Amino acid sequence: MTDADMGLILADIVEEAGRLILPYWAHGETVAHTSKADLSPVTEADQLGEQLILRRLKDHFPDIPVVAEEQAAEFGTPDAIGDRFFLVDPVDGTKAFMRGDPSFTVNIGLVAGRHPVAGAVSAPASQETWYTTAGGAMKRSTQGGAATPVHVRPWPKGEAVALISHTMKPETLAKLTAEYGFDRNLAMDSSIKLCRIAEGVADIYPRHGPTSEWDICAAQAVLQAAGGSVTGYQGAEFLYGKADKRFLNEWFVARGG
Repeated sequence: MTDADMGLILADIVEEAGRLILPYWAHGETVAHTSKADLSPVTEADQLGEQLILRRLKDHFPDIPVVAEEQAAEFGTPDAIGDRFFLVDPVDGTKAFMRGDPSFTVNIGLVAGRHPVAGAVSAPASQETWYTTAGGAMKRSTQGGAATPVHVRPWPKGEAVALISHTMKPETLAKLTAEYGFDRNLAMDSSIKLCRIAEGVADIYPRHGPTSEWDICAAQAVLQAAGGSVTGYQGAEFLYGKADKRFLNEWFVARGG
C-alpha cells in the first residue's frame, strides 16, 4: 500500500470519529467544555474523538507516531519527531461546532519527508468526506458510500472565490482582495476551506495568521491530490515537522488551479 492509498483507511476512521462527536454538536454551546492555555475551547467531543482516532491508528499503523491536538494541549508537543508521522485534529473549528455551525471537520494527515502525503477530512454535519488515493483526491457524499474524484478548477477570471474567516476585518479583506485578485468571498471555518477548493467550488484561501500543523495537514494532502497547492510567504515551500516551533505554522496561501 502506498502512502497516498492509506487515505481510504483514514477516511473510515474520521467518519467513525465523526459519528461519535456528532450528537455533541446538536447541544451547541451547552456541551461541556473547558479552555486551553491559549484560551481556545476544548469540548468532550474533541477529547472522545481524539481517543477513538488514536486507538484506530494504533490498530492499523502501530509503528507510526502521532502528534494530536488535545494531547499536545495537555502534555505539550514532542521535542523531536521522525520523518514519518500522523497529525490529528479531532474537531477543527471547535468554536463553529459550539455555535451550531456545520463547518467543523475531523482530520488525520500523514507527513513523510516534511510534506503531507496522505490524509482524510470528514465534515460530520454534512456527511462529506475527502481523502487521498494514489490516483488523486476522492470524495464521499455519504459516509461509507460511493466515492467520486474531485479536482481543482482553473482560475475563473471575473468569478474567482476566496474563502475567509468569519472574523476577518473589512480592511484586511480589502487588502487581500487587492493582493490576490479574487472577485467574491465566502466566510467559513475549519479545514473544510481547503476541501472546497479541492472540489472546485472555490479558488483561494489566503491565511495571513498562525495555525498549527494538525489544522491543515490532512486537508493540504487532499488539496494537493486534487491538483492544488499550499505555499508560504512569497511562494516558499510549506514544511511540516517543526518540533522546535511546537508545530506552529506561519501564514500560507492555499490555491486551486
